[in-house]
Amino acid sequence: MKQRDKHILTLPLLLSVIVMSLCISTIDARTKTTRKNLQSAEVPVVVLEPSDGLLPDSLAQIDPNAVTLKGYSKRASDSKESFFITNNTSHRMSAVRLLLRYTTMSGEMLTQRSVTVPVSLKPGETKLVSVKSFDVQRLFYYYAGPKPRKQATAFQVAFRLTGYDIPVGN
Repeated sequence: MKQRDKHILTLPLLLSVIVMSLCISTIDARTKTTRKNLQSAEVPVVVLEPSDGLLPDSLAQIDPNAVTLKGYSKRASDSKESFFITNNTSHRMSAVRLLLRYTTMSGEMLTQRSVTVPVSLKPGETKLVSVKSFDVQRLFYYYAGPKPRKQATAFQVAFRLTGYDIPVGN
């Protein structure tokens, strides 16, 4: 075999090694990102106090501890907000209504809104749910999540349970 032919055989081998190395480093980078997102799952969402004057007194009879929210996630590029919701009652739920308040890191209110989350939750059960984001221009990110590469503003979120549905016959 000629010297030139040996180099021809090693070139495809070298290219294969380079491609495999790039694939492995890409998988490793994705793994690291996932781990960062899991850290934010431990951050509970702040509960708004009933005395904040935002809701009528008729809602004061709703137990604010009936549901728990944690693991809130919203990156600047996301069109949805995701969080874990836990049913702390002894009844099955078919929907949960929440008041969400979004503030800057200095406490200035950005907006607040009411959302209904259609979710089937058994007593004590936790599920990951998503709702359409308030941030249609994708300029904000949740402070406890990963920092974006692009220019964006960090925000905090707090919630108040305004109601939940219990299916009849369960």
